[in-house]
Amino acid sequence: MHSDPNVAKRQHWMGVLARAAQQLQPYADALKDAQYSHIRHPEIGMTLVRGRIGGTGEAFNLGEMSVTRCVVRLEDGRVGFSYVSGRDKQHAELAALADAHLQGSQQQQWLRELIEPLAAQQQAGKAAQAAETATTQVEFFTLVRGED
Repeated sequence: MHSDPNVAKRQHWMGVLARAAQQLQPYADALKDAQYSHIRHPEIGMTLVRGRIGGTGEAFNLGEMSVTRCVVRLEDGRVGFSYVSGRDKQHAELAALADAHLQGSQQQQWLRELIEPLAAQQQAGKAAQAAETATTQVEFFTLVRGED
């Protein structure tokens, strides 16, 4: 995360929004309640995904993935951006609208009513998946041979 707390906060909510997918649907009416225009309509493209050997080593090109991006401007001039994995134009538009709303005077309300519940759902999903995966974990060990 970034050392500037405002940037770190925005990085957090943008990550939550990017992972939200269909979880944003219940909030669609509230997000679209304000007048807005598209600076960049939702569009699908590709991006290169890079990895690191062993997670920390030399960088390498892992492959490409589909992404959808969108940029909107609310009537008061706030601009919201989104980049989401996959080919979901509606998700990208709702995430961009949420980003724009989160930059306004009602930020705390949006954080409390949108980001915190979504983050909690995502965390619960990760915990459930980790618990399910843990049941299949195999631990390997090596027996020491007795040598003289």
